Amino acid sequence: MSELPIGWEWTQLEELAAPIDRAITDGPFGSNLKSEHYTETGARVIRLQNIGDGFFRDERSYISLRHFDNLRSHEVRTGDLVVASLGDNPPRACLIPELNASAIVKADCIRIRLADNIDPRWVLYSLVGPEGKRHAANLIRGIGRPRLGMSQVRQIPIPVPPLAEQRRIVAALEDHLSRLDAGNLAICDATRRASLIRIKLLKDLLMPTNNDWEVRAIDELAQSVRNGIFVSRASVDPVGVPILRIGSVRMLSLDLSDLRYSRKSVEEIRRSESLLNEGDLLFTRYNGNPDYVGACAVIPKVDYDLTYPDKLIRVIPNKVLVEPEFLAISCSTGSARHQIQQLVKTTAGQAGISGRDLKTVRVQLPMLEEQRRIAAMYAERRSQLDPTTSLLTGIEHDAEHLRRSLLAEAFAGRLVPQDPNDEPASVLLERIRAERAVQQKPKRTRRATEPTQEPLL
Repeated sequence: MSELPIGWEWTQLEELAAPIDRAITDGPFGSNLKSEHYTETGARVIRLQNIGDGFFRDERSYISLRHFDNLRSHEVRTGDLVVASLGDNPPRACLIPELNASAIVKADCIRIRLADNIDPRWVLYSLVGPEGKRHAANLIRGIGRPRLGMSQVRQIPIPVPPLAEQRRIVAALEDHLSRLDAGNLAICDATRRASLIRIKLLKDLLMPTNNDWEVRAIDELAQSVRNGIFVSRASVDPVGVPILRIGSVRMLSLDLSDLRYSRKSVEEIRRSESLLNEGDLLFTRYNGNPDYVGACAVIPKVDYDLTYPDKLIRVIPNKVLVEPEFLAISCSTGSARHQIQQLVKTTAGQAGISGRDLKTVRVQLPMLEEQRRIAAMYAERRSQLDPTTSLLTGIEHDAEHLRRSLLAEAFAGRLVPQDPNDEPASVLLERIRAERAVQQKPKRTRRATEPTQEPLL
């Protein structure tokens, strides 16, 4: 762990919990909370879908107040910290806002009620910042469906400054982040407008000019439909074949600027039939945002070996039947895109589509020459949009880099000046331990008294 500024201390997350019973808990499992328990109104159920990466998503589910009374030990209140034990980019966490209703956490959501003399915003930013992500990555368990369970969440290291310094840093951090978020909103709006222009262009190009267009399923047009390889921790160091990131695929757009490395040799990737080739299509298989699921892009010609992760689906089109660029265009708008959205399923806070379902998607198909003409027209008009889109993408990347830099500076103690008069974190942590020791001290029980004997007559 990195060296901390004077007056700071490293501790584990569980050491910052309130000195009460079940300060850290997860939701009810099994028959205690089933689909038939959900109602239209009542007490809120906080699920994985509610936990954004540092923010709360106001998606609503309810159970009856009567059933809530049976599950009160899993209660969540305003200001509680909630961590997702499953899903991308762990540890995903948020603070519970004012809900104006009783609430519980669901299974796979870990609720942490923090001690009074810890700023909960400080702990949240610690978890979702670069250092917190790095520590959490070393604690993840499981293959195929990685999990950050309650025991691992308890062990996440948290840097603790004096309480007054926590509050100064959080105030400065939120001032910077609020301006950054305002800029991001403007970027998102511009990106949305560019996307609408692109969609209108696609719809115009895919309008049949005669009756000779046929309908074919992707399964009929593909030589192969296959998920990518599983890499538990892709490396930033150039070791092994480069691997795309899950977020690299967007609608008709592939980001090759931010690759990771698989730690696997070309021979290993080739044996698993996972080397990408020019003209392959990639579809997003899983994402926390359903709008991104099923987004597809064509692999361009690159002068290096490249592979893809298991949360993307590779379609190798039969080029005798379909032009790759045309198939990508068809799957990005109109009927085919609507079919993909209808096939998306949500589990554990993640939206996804299977390769089996993707194969059933049907696209309208003109003759091959017409496909090529449409693809060429799109490429020509796209060239007018791409500079704007690239600029917006670059600004988004810069904004994300700035966010990470702000968090890194905050947790290195360089965002605000230190005050030597602040009470050291060691004293604060000792106070929490003392309060916990008092809470956990066994209660004295009164010794049973012997019954008074009646006097003998």
